[in-house]
Amino acid sequence: TIKLLSKYPELKLYKKEKLESKTKTAYIVQIAGFLPMDNYKCSSVLKNDTLEILLNNNNGFFGNGVLVKVFDNNFLIQDIDPKTLHGEIKFIKTKLVYQKLILNKANFQKNDTIYGFINYNTKVERFTKDFRGYFKAVIK
Repeated sequence: TIKLLSKYPELKLYKKEKLESKTKTAYIVQIAGFLPMDNYKCSSVLKNDTLEILLNNNNGFFGNGVLVKVFDNNFLIQDIDPKTLHGEIKFIKTKLVYQKLILNKANFQKNDTIYGFINYNTKVERFTKDFRGYFKAVIK
């Protein structure tokens, strides 16, 4: 599936969005409640010793997804709160059910390309969120 990402153009979620990649950066399906969503994108940034991988579908007004922080061979997944103001990213508390993260390597530098797979299941308020798929990004 990661090879297929390079065959499709990146999603444009709103008119004035500046695309960071010409090709698709994520194929992730989220099932929360009854509606599946698959319009996710990936970006990543290295901040000191922590790699941050943002998997979301922000359209300029609201977004949904997760922020994955990778540090010292560990990772932390935070759920993005879709009920935020324009341009904000806030997180909501969830109860973890299952998480798995696979990355193409353990050490990262700026301008490296990262490839990965996420399988994440959590309880959010009154429903279960299942978030699973492949992603790639150039680390900024």
